Amino acid sequence: MSSLNLVAALMSLFLFICMCESQSTIECENLGFTGLALCSDCHTFAEYIKDQELVSDCLKCCAEDSDDATSKVIYSGAILEVCMRKLVFYPEVVGFIEEEKDKFPSVRVQYAYNSPPKLIMLDDDGQLKETIRVDNWKREHILQFLKEKVKPLSEI
Repeated sequence: MSSLNLVAALMSLFLFICMCESQSTIECENLGFTGLALCSDCHTFAEYIKDQELVSDCLKCCAEDSDDATSKVIYSGAILEVCMRKLVFYPEVVGFIEEEKDKFPSVRVQYAYNSPPKLIMLDDDGQLKETIRVDNWKREHILQFLKEKVKPLSEI
């Protein structure tokens, strides 16, 4: 085997190992981690979610962050987007909408055909900053996440 082939084989092996260690963007999105970009969010997530496999998936999909203000991102509002026809399959989301949503005046529900349940996080100008799928979240996790990530109206 020539040295060029050996180098190519080693590089391929290295890339394969790296790819196995972290999830691709599509895999992460399918797992519902499209918006949990910072690893500190995964650590916060781990405080409320006791499923180690789910937390492990989150950590594979996150980016390392520093201890500065960017790790504590707070949004001005959010949109809970869901397909009205599919709501029957998401009782936790329905429970949040019916019983908890009123606690968050800066969060609104938006119905979009064929959309999986997701939180669209908004900046001060009302522009989309992050999208987080919540189809597998429990009601209390949605509630806790919004308490930590959305400014109360008094601060807006």
